[in-house]
This record gives sequence, C-alpha cells and structure tokens, in this order.
Amino acid sequence: MSDWPDARNSNGDRHGYGSGSAQPEGARSMRHVQRGGPSAPGHPGSVPRQGGRSSYDDDVYDDLYRDQRAQDPYARPDGQGGQGHGQDGYDSGYNTGQVYGTPGGPGGPQGPPAPPRRPRPPVNWRKRITWGLVTFLALLLVVSVSTYFWADSKLKREVDLSKVIERPEGGKGTNYLIVGSDSREGMSDEEKKKLHTGSADGKRTDSMMILHVADDGGNTMVSLPRDSNVTIPSFKGADSGKLYPGTGRQTKLNAAYSEDGPELLVRTVEANTGLRIDHYAEIGFGGFAKIVDAVGGVEMNIPKAFRDKKSGADFEAGKQTLNGEEALAFVRTRYAFAGSDLDRTKNQQKFLAALASQAATPGTVMNPFKLYPTMGAGLDTLIVDKDMDLLDVASMFWAMKGVTGGDGKSMNMPISGSVGGNLVWDKAKVKQLVSQLNNDEKVTVSGTP
Repeated sequence: MSDWPDARNSNGDRHGYGSGSAQPEGARSMRHVQRGGPSAPGHPGSVPRQGGRSSYDDDVYDDLYRDQRAQDPYARPDGQGGQGHGQDGYDSGYNTGQVYGTPGGPGGPQGPPAPPRRPRPPVNWRKRITWGLVTFLALLLVVSVSTYFWADSKLKREVDLSKVIERPEGGKGTNYLIVGSDSREGMSDEEKKKLHTGSADGKRTDSMMILHVADDGGNTMVSLPRDSNVTIPSFKGADSGKLYPGTGRQTKLNAAYSEDGPELLVRTVEANTGLRIDHYAEIGFGGFAKIVDAVGGVEMNIPKAFRDKKSGADFEAGKQTLNGEEALAFVRTRYAFAGSDLDRTKNQQKFLAALASQAATPGTVMNPFKLYPTMGAGLDTLIVDKDMDLLDVASMFWAMKGVTGGDGKSMNMPISGSVGGNLVWDKAKVKQLVSQLNNDEKVTVSGTP
C-alpha cells in the first residue's frame, strides 16, 4: 500500500502517484529551483514555471516534501537538511562527506567530543632484552652444535691402535703422537712443484712429536728427530694381520712409518720409550700450507738468513709474515743448519707456537670467513685414530698452543750421541722423562746432549 497522499491529476487518474495503474505516467517537466544564490538573468527570484500547466500539482508535492522533512531525523529547524538534505528538507542525494561520527553522536556534528585515546603502555625494555638474549643464545647453540657435527664428520679416523701389540701400561694424563707427513695426497703436479715436495711414491714422516696433556694442566711437548736410531720391535701387520717377530734390527725412526704405517710407528715409539700412546694425529704437506694461508699468514722473527734448495727456503733475517708455501719450506729445512734435524725440530716448535697463537686470536675465532676455512683446511687432511673425537682434537690443539706459547715445557728427546749418522737417545734420561710424564710431575730432564 503506498504512503503517498491521495492526489489526482486533472484527468482523475493516479498516474505518477504510486497507483497500481498499468498505464505509464505521461512525460512531464520538472521545474528547477535555484536555492541560496542570485537569480539567473531574466528570472529574478526563482525559475518560472514552464509554459502551460504541468501534468502535476506543485502544491501537492510541496506539501509532500514538507511532510517528509518533518519525518527526517536529520533535518534541522533552520531549514538546513541533515546529511544529504538541503533547504526545506529537500533530499538532493548528495553526501556532505561527514565520516567522523553520526550527527549528535560522539565526534559528530553538534555532538559531544570523542573520548581521548588510551595512552600506550610504557615499553618493557627488560622483557625485550631478556627475549633478545634468549634468542641470541638459542641461535648460538644451534650454530655451535651444527659446527661440531660438521667438523666431526670431516675427521678421517683411519688408524686402528687396537692392532698395536705388547703395549706398555698407561699413566696419568693423555699422550698424543703428532706426525707431519710428506704425503702428497690430493696435490696437483703444479702444487707439488710450487711446494718443493717432489713426486716420491708413498709417504714418510717429516716431523714427529709427543704431546703430553697432564691432568693438572702441566703439559709437555717432546720432539722426536726423524733420524733417531731405534730398534724395530715385533709387530702385527696393519693390513695383513701377520705377526712379525723382533730381530733387533736398528734403523731410523721414520723408516718404521714407511715400512708399515702409523700402527708400526706407534709400536716402535712405545717399545723404545716405554710410554703408552693414547691418540694419533697426522697432517700432510698440503693441509699444513692451507691452514697457514687460511689464517692469513704467520709472522715469524728469523734471527739469521738461510737458504735451502731442497725445501725451497730463502729467508732474510728479521720479522716477516710467511704464507703457506714459505711456512712449509721453513719447517722442512734441515740441510742449512749445523744441527741438521735437531735444529729443524726447534724451528718446527717455534713455528707451531706462532701458528697456534694466530689461529686462536679473536680475529680468527670470531670471524666465520676465517674460522671455517681454517678448520676445513686442517680437517680435510687430518688423519686420526678411530677412538679420537673432535673434543680430543680440541684438547690437543689448546695444549699445543699453551706449550709452544710458553705455558709448559717443550724439548727434544734426550740425545747421548750418534751412530752411523743416526741420533742415539740417552736411555737413562728417557726413562726418567717417561716416569715424570706418567706421574704428571714437573719435567726436569733436559734434551741437550
């Protein structure tokens, strides 16, 4: 039912007023009323009616609009409409754009002001710092664990000390046999030429040391000259498993390694010293040079200039930083010195002290771009026994760093003379040395002949 008033046009029908008639409204013209401004030229006050009478009654529509204005909740008494309403309540359909509140409501036109925003709570810096610290520690733990397993997986556990027979009783502390071999494994012909390693088949020991890590922290490093005169004992072949009886045959210490590898070398050292070897570690030429390059070189103070064609050494006196190639030449040189192998072992200990100090500096340890290449270079060519884990490697490294850095004792195996060009160990002093090591006592034995 239409709410429109019952008004009829001159023809008596209800077309255009919401009637239900099927006939359409006739065309008609709506007048235009200009509101609130000056009259258009020729039409003072308002737009005049169009010619003739319109098809609807203007008075009816005026009454209708007044009724609608009276019912409009947004209409104002002064004749101004509410939202989208002009004068006399006429709905122009135009939105005034007021979006900040409903009329009469909080924040709206002629309404009370909007309530103020609640202030932000103060920043809890203690909570933020705590969570930041927890996040950092968690990240550090993940990185440390990942690094450990990565490094541990790179260890080459190839030496089986269970094959060593007739072993002496162990004492206090831990004894490492550290070997520098002339292995050329993984080296190209160009690298062999550059490092002056030659192209000999197989591998031999170029340096050997016993590192004793005491339970009370008093550590000792004993260099074993490769030309030491030793007796080859009975042994079991590492690969064949065959038992070879001892014949009393005497030869150089490094010959034991050439004959049947690390297991026979350990057996020979134990038989000639009476000291039990707990762990074995070996690194080749290529790995040694790469470690030096990875840490950015090692600074050395060379007291006297020397040259050696066989090792490629050519050094001036004074402080200088050695790269991998130069460092390898430095630790291998023996023909340029009057003391030959004894002087070489001293240089090896001196260089290891400088290398360990450089590798343990914050600039290396805290810099992943140096730390990981250094660890990778060392672990790629490091050969250890099957019972040695990464913690043992770390213990060996830190003990070596301490000893060669002055926190402990470093020495050569006590020598009493020579025979056939080979160095003879002083048996009495060797026995005293081993007793002091087994009991973690301060070493008082001297390695000077």
